[in-house]
Amino acid sequence: MKIYQVEELVGITKKNIRFYEDKGLLNPDRNPENDYREYSLEDVKLLEKIKLLRKLSVPIEEIKLLETGSLSMTQCMNQQIERLEKEQLNVQVMKEFCERLRENTPDMSSLNASDYLLEMDKMEQEGTKFKDIENMDINKKKKTGAIAAAVIIGIIMLLLLVLIFYGIFAASVPLLSMLVPIITIACILIGTVVVLVLRIREIDKGEELEAMKY
Repeated sequence: MKIYQVEELVGITKKNIRFYEDKGLLNPDRNPENDYREYSLEDVKLLEKIKLLRKLSVPIEEIKLLETGSLSMTQCMNQQIERLEKEQLNVQVMKEFCERLRENTPDMSSLNASDYLLEMDKMEQEGTKFKDIENMDINKKKKTGAIAAAVIIGIIMLLLLVLIFYGIFAASVPLLSMLVPIITIACILIGTVVVLVLRIREIDKGEELEAMKY
């Protein structure tokens, strides 16, 4: 079957399917006549397994070990449970920090951030993980850039539409002769909105960023 069929069956985007192939988790056969990928039902079942494990935040490398038999499911789940327990502990630590700030710091001007940051640095060296603000800020920057680009394209296209309609009504340019550019601009505007929505979803849920954590 074709990749779009697999995408519909499993609910994984084509981009992520290709990503799993690049990481060696999936190796579909190729049609000898045109070298196109041909996905089997076994590939679909494997993708479902990968999707399940990734939803549980199992690292890519551990999934590869599971596939080769170098890691048992029991070992994998024990390791994942241990990671989740550490995450729970991290959340509890952050909660305690928040409670201390609430009790000891009435306003921003009285916040002694240096002492807290030194304490956090020491705890991070011992294994505690606080929020990855760098990655959050990068994602925010990416979203801002995508939105800004879409707005600029939208403004340019709208200005072109204004010029076209000005030519039609003020300069008596035949409407029929302007249909093609009007339709083209409308398609560009719609396409820009679609691409922007997909890009924001990709930033929010991008598999590449998830994999980089491991």
